[in-house]
Amino acid sequence: MRIEPRELPAVLPFLGDLPPLLTRLYAARGVQSVEELDKSLARLIPYQQLKGIDAAVDLLVTALDQRQRILIVGDFDADGATASTVGLLGLRLLGAAHVDYLVPNRFEYGYGLTPEIVAVALQRQPQLLITVDNGISSVEGVAAAKAAGLQVLVTDHHLPGHELPAADAIVNPNQPGCEFPSKALAGVGVIFYVLMALRARLRSLGRYESRPQPNIGELLDLVALGSVADVVPLDANNRILVHQGLERIRAGRARPGLKAILEVAKRDHSRITSTDLGFILGPRLNAAGRLDDMSLGIECLLSDDVSAARAMAAQLDELNQDRKSIEQGMQREALAQLKELPVESMPFGLCLFDADWHQGVIGILASRLKERYHRPTIAFADAGDGMLKGSARSVPGFHIRDALDAVAARHPQLISKFGGHAMAAGLSLPEQNFPAFAEAFDEEVRRQLQEEDLTGRLLSDGTLAVEEFHLELARALRHAGPWGQHFPEPMFHGVFELVEQRIVGERHLKVVLRSECGSLKLDGIAFGIDREVWPNPTIRWVELAYKLDLNEFRGQETVQLMIAHIEPR
Repeated sequence: MRIEPRELPAVLPFLGDLPPLLTRLYAARGVQSVEELDKSLARLIPYQQLKGIDAAVDLLVTALDQRQRILIVGDFDADGATASTVGLLGLRLLGAAHVDYLVPNRFEYGYGLTPEIVAVALQRQPQLLITVDNGISSVEGVAAAKAAGLQVLVTDHHLPGHELPAADAIVNPNQPGCEFPSKALAGVGVIFYVLMALRARLRSLGRYESRPQPNIGELLDLVALGSVADVVPLDANNRILVHQGLERIRAGRARPGLKAILEVAKRDHSRITSTDLGFILGPRLNAAGRLDDMSLGIECLLSDDVSAARAMAAQLDELNQDRKSIEQGMQREALAQLKELPVESMPFGLCLFDADWHQGVIGILASRLKERYHRPTIAFADAGDGMLKGSARSVPGFHIRDALDAVAARHPQLISKFGGHAMAAGLSLPEQNFPAFAEAFDEEVRRQLQEEDLTGRLLSDGTLAVEEFHLELARALRHAGPWGQHFPEPMFHGVFELVEQRIVGERHLKVVLRSECGSLKLDGIAFGIDREVWPNPTIRWVELAYKLDLNEFRGQETVQLMIAHIEPR
């Protein structure tokens, strides 16, 4: 792992009266004007710029006026769960008489609006199907729904394939011809925008002249959770959505189910950050879709009953513990496979398969291996009937979905289906094709990346002076975000004297450090360290990459370094 300085523009922008450090941090993340730091809802990109939004609203107004039965078909991850919940609650707020949801069980039906899911949906006798966080690739599923006499509204954010589904309306910022400037909306963000447009139309029709206008801002806690958990880039527009959602949570105005998940995770809602959404709430919600049925997660978020929400949150927490145990076992098996490979013959693109691996956990496994080996990784599990299901994770500079497209173009018979983003994708293929696919994928990675691209690196925002290790700066950094994908939390580096070191938990290194000049002592913690290396009493000086954070203990706040990388100096 190497530490490199984060690039700064040649000329720093004027960002008002911000401290120089914050100006530098924002500039390094592409902020060019004070306006980009305005996180008020008024600064959201107007919904009118979304292609298909008028047709979508036409469908919904008719559905509301005719009291049609509406069925939302979601995805089985945190984005899909929050999008389903936002869609259902939002449509109820805006007057829908009959609205329900359906989330495919990933082990029975797989992803998206398939013809098989349409058959299940028809049992509910809907008149309008709305997809959230899926549908843009569901050509056959939409055709089946239309053939059955249903109207279909597709809301999605994934990249489209060569053919669009023949839906009555499509809202997706990534569809051809859409001029919406932010292509980074999560699925939950897209359906929230649809609700904003619907409310505006109803207002123009005079529906709120004699009654209060519904406040769909109540749903922003869920929009924030789904956006961060789906690891979409936090551009200026998404930062507004996430910031506003975090403000609701911190003020104690979150949904009971979201509050309950925070309680079971022992997190104080008033101090929550975007990092907590991604690493504390997201995994617990995702655990339902990975191991069981995402309906449990959706029901938790929908619940208005505090005690029922707490019971469901406890179930989600148990599922997450089970997921961790399964993941650790799979990771040991994967590492055993890779240890058999000589370093010089390690593939540039990793493909691993074990017949006993859990379908719902291969995405996390791929992510862990990608972080360890710094190369695009695909983990496969047995999907039955001679098929494998794969989950892919990528590294910066390698668009994984486009890479799969390139492999499919060169070898048309290898992959049955695929889809995804730049950094994550999913695919299915016959088990017999696995060796040939692994070879073809490695060839594609080698075509695009050099060996030096496969070395892990941490981008640093520089060193901190001794006088900068204080609570005020740590608080300012915590609330200067929200931080996340493509808008990373500030990372600093430096050399410190190692005064004390001990293991806490199973693999966490707790340290006491002294600044290089010897004038300041600091606490630090490194999570998931290598127990073969640490603790090591012979090491006195270390180089760290770290985040400046706060630690609260018995009501007292102190500065703490969250160590991302530590090595002897």
